[in-house]
Amino acid sequence: MQIKALRLFVHVAATGSFIDTARHFGVPGSSVSRYIASLEEDIGQRLLFRHTRAVRLTEAGERYYVQVREALELLDAATEMAADKDAAPRGLLRVNAPVALGRRHIAPLIAAFQREHRELSIELMLTDAFVDPIQEGADVTVRIGKLADSSLVARTLGPQRYLVCASPGYLKQAGTPSGPDDLAAHNCLIYKGHLGVQRWYFCRPGDPHYRPFEISGDLRSNNAEVLVAAALEGQGVVLFPSWLYDAQAFRTKKLVRLLPDWLASVEPEPSEIHLVFPESRLRSRKVKMLSDFLIERIGTPPYWEF
Repeated sequence: MQIKALRLFVHVAATGSFIDTARHFGVPGSSVSRYIASLEEDIGQRLLFRHTRAVRLTEAGERYYVQVREALELLDAATEMAADKDAAPRGLLRVNAPVALGRRHIAPLIAAFQREHRELSIELMLTDAFVDPIQEGADVTVRIGKLADSSLVARTLGPQRYLVCASPGYLKQAGTPSGPDDLAAHNCLIYKGHLGVQRWYFCRPGDPHYRPFEISGDLRSNNAEVLVAAALEGQGVVLFPSWLYDAQAFRTKKLVRLLPDWLASVEPEPSEIHLVFPESRLRSRKVKMLSDFLIERIGTPPYWEF
């Protein structure tokens, strides 16, 4: 049984594509099929269902995939530890992040990281769905919110600070709210994601609990940047984390922060931004290098705060 066959199988299982796998490893598609057919023959089990438009794991393939992926990670970590510590890091890093945060901040930072480490390949996947790093094979996952899975190791990037704002044009027409209760009379532009319509919570500094306030508006979207753009055009009030806004919009008074004496959130408790990774990845030098780089570049407080 060849290590290459196992690596090809893991990549096909992760991507669902023989073509992507062949392209990634720089081999003909027929070679990928031949390696995996030989692997199935060696273990006496069908691992993949092959269809015209998709490839998916069999039940035996799902079990085998989890075990083989973990074994390859351990092998790669052992090789990395045995290698020259002064040698340039190489290989593949799989990173997962929320869509907007990933596009606005994580992707540019990863580009800067790769300029310093040319031998590294990075697979950056952006999704707002909850991702299990162990099941998905992610080396580093950027996660917003509370952490509940004790099987993961976390490093904190910083708190998530929410800002309520609107354009001067909108406020001239609709008035400026003096408290969260006043938002009921305003056109609030509301995010609606895979968990449903987002609620708005507020509390006074020093209060132990946030409480929800009723809001409504004529625009909902599953894209936060669309809603910020609508607010810039004077359509209504938005509430989003500080990292989503362009600080220049506040400096040029295109957006005005509202309710500065209140703390805002979209959850009953304040949240933080974390880097999380499976405990087994702690042994990886390249994982540590990337996480150190992100924490250093983002800084304390995060560079996007204003």
